[in-house]
Amino acid sequence: MSTDGAADQQSLLDALPDGVVIADETASVVVINRAAADLLQSPDGVGKHLADVVSLQDQGGNEWYSCANPYDGLNTITSLSEQSWFTSDGTELLVTVRIDRESARLPVERVAVSLRSAKARARLDRERSDLVATVAHELRSPLTGVKGFVATLLSKWERLNDEQKKMMLETVNVDADRLTRLIAELLDVARIDTGRLSLYPRLLDFPQAVERVLESVRAGTGREIVLTAEDDLPPVLADPDKLAQVLHNLVDNALRHGDGKVSLNIAALGDDAPFDGIVLHVDDEGVGINPAIRSRVFTKFWKHGTRGGSGLGMYIIHGLVRAHGGIVEIDDAPGGGARLTILWPASPH
Repeated sequence: MSTDGAADQQSLLDALPDGVVIADETASVVVINRAAADLLQSPDGVGKHLADVVSLQDQGGNEWYSCANPYDGLNTITSLSEQSWFTSDGTELLVTVRIDRESARLPVERVAVSLRSAKARARLDRERSDLVATVAHELRSPLTGVKGFVATLLSKWERLNDEQKKMMLETVNVDADRLTRLIAELLDVARIDTGRLSLYPRLLDFPQAVERVLESVRAGTGREIVLTAEDDLPPVLADPDKLAQVLHNLVDNALRHGDGKVSLNIAALGDDAPFDGIVLHVDDEGVGINPAIRSRVFTKFWKHGTRGGSGLGMYIIHGLVRAHGGIVEIDDAPGGGARLTILWPASPH
């Protein structure tokens, strides 16, 4: 290969985010890119033995090269799956190996080692741990109530009057509903994450769908909820259950995290909108949402303030609206507080 060609190849390898080390048939390193040199702290690795360049150990102090044995191992092995190894300063790297030979009878011609930092995997592990901890906490609270009241009913049934029994059973029923909702939310999150969300859309009158949700919400709160809507709005194409879930979460979020009256306004989208459809504004009279944190509102387990909730509602709103081709926006309400805006496409003609 010409000098210019080798320089071009090195430039391309240096552009890779992962480290790459390539050794020839004698285990002498012929290529090391910038990422590998930084990860291995070996800026002048070319020409050195592969064992000296990829100088890594496992947690038991075993050397990578002797364990991997890329040149003298079984001649049927062509690759080594990703494994965790450590540099001398304790930095964890994820190492994958490719072993090239023309046939199983011939010696190894080339060994390519790929390296990357384990920080991303560690962050993912922390996120999974946070997920487990959050779900466990959310499940434990209603389960504790159910367990406590059921135990009381079983141990003191004869000493409790009918009103006391009814109160305890009603509380158990509320906690069971809370558990059911949480499990449904977790299933929706999993479907949104994996792209397996099933929608069964049909033509709907949007204001009617909102009013049906508000009827059930008003029954459980003493807060004022006001709905205004333009006349002659176009129908929308939506899954009725998913639309109801979006609307319920929107109003519940305004009630939970805002103060005062909750106002909903439905209007047709203007000519400057990205598509024909309907816009829904949901305003509360709370402190609003700081612009600095608005980008995090639609992430899983986002919580604002101290008023509880699973932290999944806004993530589900965002996922369900986008699945229907719509848009969710956050702004300041005209009278103070937060404004959540939904842009929902009209049904195609």
